[in-house]
Amino acid sequence: MVERADISSVLSQIRASQQGVDSSFASAAFAQRAPLVKGLQEGAGVAGVEKPADIKEVPSFSSLLKQAVDNVNGHQKAANDLRTRYELGDPNVDITNVMIAAQKSSVSFEAMTQVRNRLVGAYQEIMRMPI
Repeated sequence: MVERADISSVLSQIRASQQGVDSSFASAAFAQRAPLVKGLQEGAGVAGVEKPADIKEVPSFSSLLKQAVDNVNGHQKAANDLRTRYELGDPNVDITNVMIAAQKSSVSFEAMTQVRNRLVGAYQEIMRMPI
């Protein structure tokens, strides 16, 4: 019985100290957030946060995809143009610019291919869903 009394007193001391820590932590957290809450209640908004700009028009997914494809096409045309000018001996075009343009074209095409693969995979996954 002596052990149970000791355990009970230890548990009560732990609970009392935990409640003291919890209440002091909660009051400190509330003190930090009090100005923000007051500002929200007054309608002033949170300090440092601006109102979002009005969105006039949200672009559609198809227009974003078309823009990305056009961008890749532009990189490929620019790379081919630089390559042709270099092969014809244009003194204003050096090999480094040709190689950089070719790499930009290659990377953008590979990225577009990955996007296409992901879209096809998502479409196939949707089509496999039971109705």
